[in-house]
Amino acid sequence: MTSRYRSSESAVSATADANSLSPRRRTVVKAAAATAVLAGPLAAALPARAATTEAPAFLHGVASGDPLPDGILLWTRVTPVPEATPGSGTGPDTEVSWTVARDKAFTDVVAKGSTLATAASDHTVKADIRGLRPATDYWFRFSAGGTDSPVGRTRTAPAADAAVTGLRFGVVSCANWEAGHFAAYRHLAARGDLDAWLHLGDYIYEYGTGEYGTRGTVVRPHTPAHEIVTLADYRLRHATYKTDPDLQALHAKAPVVAIWDDHEFANDTWSGGAENHTEGAEGAWAARQAAAKQAYFEWMPVRPAVEGTTYRRLRFGKLADLSLLDLRSFRSQQVSLGDGEVDDPDRTLTGRAQLDWLKAGLTASDTAWRLVGTSVMISPLAFGSLPASLLKPLAKLLGLPQEGLALNTDQWDGYTDDRRELLAHLRANAIRNTVFLTGDIHMAWANDVPVNAGTYPLSASAATEFVVTSVTSDNLDDIVKVPEGTVSAVASPLIKAANRHVHWVDTDRHGYGVLDITAERAQMDYYVLSGRTAGATATWARSYRTRSGTQKVERSYDPV
Repeated sequence: MTSRYRSSESAVSATADANSLSPRRRTVVKAAAATAVLAGPLAAALPARAATTEAPAFLHGVASGDPLPDGILLWTRVTPVPEATPGSGTGPDTEVSWTVARDKAFTDVVAKGSTLATAASDHTVKADIRGLRPATDYWFRFSAGGTDSPVGRTRTAPAADAAVTGLRFGVVSCANWEAGHFAAYRHLAARGDLDAWLHLGDYIYEYGTGEYGTRGTVVRPHTPAHEIVTLADYRLRHATYKTDPDLQALHAKAPVVAIWDDHEFANDTWSGGAENHTEGAEGAWAARQAAAKQAYFEWMPVRPAVEGTTYRRLRFGKLADLSLLDLRSFRSQQVSLGDGEVDDPDRTLTGRAQLDWLKAGLTASDTAWRLVGTSVMISPLAFGSLPASLLKPLAKLLGLPQEGLALNTDQWDGYTDDRRELLAHLRANAIRNTVFLTGDIHMAWANDVPVNAGTYPLSASAATEFVVTSVTSDNLDDIVKVPEGTVSAVASPLIKAANRHVHWVDTDRHGYGVLDITAERAQMDYYVLSGRTAGATATWARSYRTRSGTQKVERSYDPV
């Protein structure tokens, strides 16, 4: 990719993290799920070719993430011997080396190093390379026992004080393996113009085979077949997803910036449990949560800025900084609708420390744009006068009671004091150009974020929000099992009528976003897929932008 901004030379160094967090194991799984009879775990987690050779193999691709002006985090997983399957806890210690170069042919090498991949880290490897040049493309590969990994391309962030003219990010969320193939990743990988891509959560799903929406058809069964509960389970599920060729292609093309949502743990996770967790029958929540977090940090190119969380901040020159939130580790339990507790100031979505960190960062920011990666929607949502035929499936998708009109208590709507404090902070400190980037809801939205939704548009908008739809996870039309567009044609105008701050909502289609940022505007181009097949095509659907200083969304009639 042609460089879009200037960079300066710096010395090269490298450090490594072999991910040696102490493992926790549990063996209890849901009885019903455990009885499912499917192909063995090896079938999905390791391609068959691994069983025919004793040489080390790189079967799960390569990846990079969390770009800095002088560094990048590299990732791979080595299979030293065929029996060293993900989650098995077996296999010899294996030396893995890495090489970083300024060209794909590796004639201009700038960094080399090695580390020991062990069963304690599920034979995953992370190399945190530092001393690189800002705003520069690099190529990298790993080697073990005479075997080379695939080659990956990555890119560093611009220097903190660089006058950056433009940034472009792919934006995705909610990829359910069983619901279909990941064509969205393939189309993003083919672009060749991304500085990075953002994954806003639900990178994996925890359910057992057939337990979660797939429009009634399991396209490709999960491995393991049962709901994942133990460290070995979570490792194997991550490994299964990492065998997807489209996901591997995107990881090998550009660095990822990822946060987790609930399904990296269990549905509707909160600090002390989850809707999809039965204490005792599925072990202790603390053990399950620890296992999920350990596997996540082993298998994802993510730096935990605070131990055991994904909230952190990245900077891209003077143009934008990106605050990434962890909205599962610290939140209070979701409340039932109609009990009045959504406004309780003692309940929190972010936790006190994270909210203070976010507010301080937004205040101190000197960039043109302040991006906030949030896994659940911050804009308020009222259902208005939706007919029962649409309210029931919408409520099912959002995890709401299927009778009555109400808000989604798993989103910021269920923690209104946190939202009120954050939006008041933006207004009181005249913080402009804050854009929330969101996933989770399996629909595409373009929203103003009103200070008072009840009086909007007479009241002010404090920020804007772009929500991307799911890669494969069921939309409303999938739940109702009707042709694509049928539900959105009815539901979209009704939702917009009841929520004046919503400029656009598409309830029915799968796809991804491309966020393009200049000093003058931030624009999200929404792309939709022709289906959930491996060969699905992608088509531009709509674009919305927010102009600098406006805190409002408007339609743009051309993609960038």
